[in-house]
Amino acid sequence: MLFNRRNTEALTLSGALEPALDHDVQISEVGPKKTLPSSLISGKQKNWVHLKLKLTLIKIIIRQYNNPLDWFKGLRFLISLRRQFLGDHSLRKMAFVDGKYYMGLYTPGWNDKIYERFIATELKHFKKNKTNAFRFNHVFLAITKKCALRCEHCYEWDNLNKKEVRTKEDLQATVQKLQDFGTAQIHLTGGEPMLKLDTVISILKNAPKESNFWMNTSGLKLTDANTRKLKQAGLTGVFISLDHFKAEAHNRFRNYKDAFYWATTGAKNAINNGLVVAFSICMTRDFVKEDHIMKYMDLAKEAGVHFVQFLEPKSVGHYKNEEVALSDGQMKLLEETFLKMNFSKDYLSYPIITYHAYYQRRQGCFSGGNRGLYIDTDGDINPCTFCHRKSGNILDADIDEKLEQLMLRGCPEF
Repeated sequence: MLFNRRNTEALTLSGALEPALDHDVQISEVGPKKTLPSSLISGKQKNWVHLKLKLTLIKIIIRQYNNPLDWFKGLRFLISLRRQFLGDHSLRKMAFVDGKYYMGLYTPGWNDKIYERFIATELKHFKKNKTNAFRFNHVFLAITKKCALRCEHCYEWDNLNKKEVRTKEDLQATVQKLQDFGTAQIHLTGGEPMLKLDTVISILKNAPKESNFWMNTSGLKLTDANTRKLKQAGLTGVFISLDHFKAEAHNRFRNYKDAFYWATTGAKNAINNGLVVAFSICMTRDFVKEDHIMKYMDLAKEAGVHFVQFLEPKSVGHYKNEEVALSDGQMKLLEETFLKMNFSKDYLSYPIITYHAYYQRRQGCFSGGNRGLYIDTDGDINPCTFCHRKSGNILDADIDEKLEQLMLRGCPEF
């Protein structure tokens, strides 16, 4: 089996890390814990919030255009855009976290000040308007090569635990560059970003509140104290990798004996501290069976996470040159699950599913410099996390030209 090629138990980053990686060592807490309200809403409550959200959309359109005819056309454009992604299915549920309402993982929460700018930016695809538009909806920014896990599907496999080439100042300059461009969401990834917690906190505290910041993590070191620090510093949410409903299977896939513990415990701590929480799963050939998916969704529901992200495996990183693509039947099963869980009244209490491949097969990919990109651990820009084709460095003087070249090449798969 592929997961036996290397053994993480032999991997040691430094002696100083060992206590932090042992879940038997707990950090003492000072003061009372505060649990912020977070839940899924549906039915009349969802309908009322959705009505107010629609009124917000109308207000945004009116602010952007003087011609009443453009108001109607702009609203029609937004409706058609949603239908392109999701079809004619009615919105059934939303996630309510820390005073904001979320319909998806890659759209700012309603009532977030970034939401209006995000919508106005999308309207520019209909017609030019008055807003200072976002250049990117989302950017994945790898901040470290360090990781204590050796995950089966890791797209950064060849770079793990090599010498860091970027300083904290480089990373802060990168964030500033992204915010100068205009970026709605910045996703901090790695490696394992929690091994650079001080850097993450510094980035969050120093960045202007012009972007939502997320973190993509295995859950490692997501203690109650650390999630509180992240929330206070300005983190919006976390994507926590969880690839099986069975602890031993997830630990084996991640090549780390405590991976399941940290994923599930980290999710609980993040929820209790008011972060938006998503489980992210790589849907491998061995896993994609109806009963497996249902058991996984039951676990996610019980954990109280707000979203689940389905990712299809790609032949990159540790999977390079491997036959990992799903069969047509497996993709159909995932699409049916996506629609059933999100739009059937029978699953209102289950997390909302995000499934990129569903819309990519219908509308193409919105990364590749279009609405998003990936900045790797060397600072080089790539179409996305699963398409490694460098087009220059984010701090290059001619980055605008490099981005145009990246966008012209687009996504090689969709």
